[in-house]
Amino acid sequence: MSRRARLGLFACAGPALAVVLVLGFRGLPAFGHYHGVYGLVVNGVELSLRHATDMVTALNFDLRAFDTLGEEFILFAAVTGVALLLRELRDESQRGSAADDGAHSFSGASDGLRGASLLLVPLIVALGVYIVLHGALTPGGGFQGGLVLAAGPLAALLAGRYLALKRLAPHAALEVLDALGAAAYALLGLGGLVFASIYVKNFLPLGIPGHLLSGGFMALNSIAVGLEVTGAFLLTWTEFLDQALLIRRRSERS
Repeated sequence: MSRRARLGLFACAGPALAVVLVLGFRGLPAFGHYHGVYGLVVNGVELSLRHATDMVTALNFDLRAFDTLGEEFILFAAVTGVALLLRELRDESQRGSAADDGAHSFSGASDGLRGASLLLVPLIVALGVYIVLHGALTPGGGFQGGLVLAAGPLAALLAGRYLALKRLAPHAALEVLDALGAAAYALLGLGGLVFASIYVKNFLPLGIPGHLLSGGFMALNSIAVGLEVTGAFLLTWTEFLDQALLIRRRSERS
């Protein structure tokens, strides 16, 4: 698409989007005036009926678990599209030569920064695991924890070593992680259909409120989403970094 065509498309779509946003903002309640009956229902039933103490996670993985399935596959499709588009811009031989090049490091990382990055990677990963596993108890869950988990290996870039990141999170493993998380959530929903006659309906014991093994299958849903989000974001970041380094190598040779 030419630049003129893109500008023309934006000239048509931009004002329409602005009108929709203005109308939406005008319909928001005043600050401090909450009129969400749905939210009041969630607060009233999730603790007693689902044994979950974090209402946001309970809403995502119980009351509107089917909607969350759609959101998860939107992310899966978006990351798949990014990977396909970026890999189409370069062939496999170029990607392979870029991975062995010294351009994957930079000289601005001090010894202190390298040491800090070694400490940050396990700490961030541990925090991400905690957030994912405790999603039904405290604020967090698979979406938030998955992003934190993805930031763990990315901390290796602070040491100026992109190849270390590639060893921690190779493309093949990230693709499997992304697909595995999306498939696991869908299969858990299928378990509800088999054992509870309703798709994505809980079919596991609810446990004791406030304990780690509570909330039925919310913890499993949170883990599945966490795996998918971790793989999706790391795959996207590394694909963009590969593309940027390939452009850098070409400019240095010209």
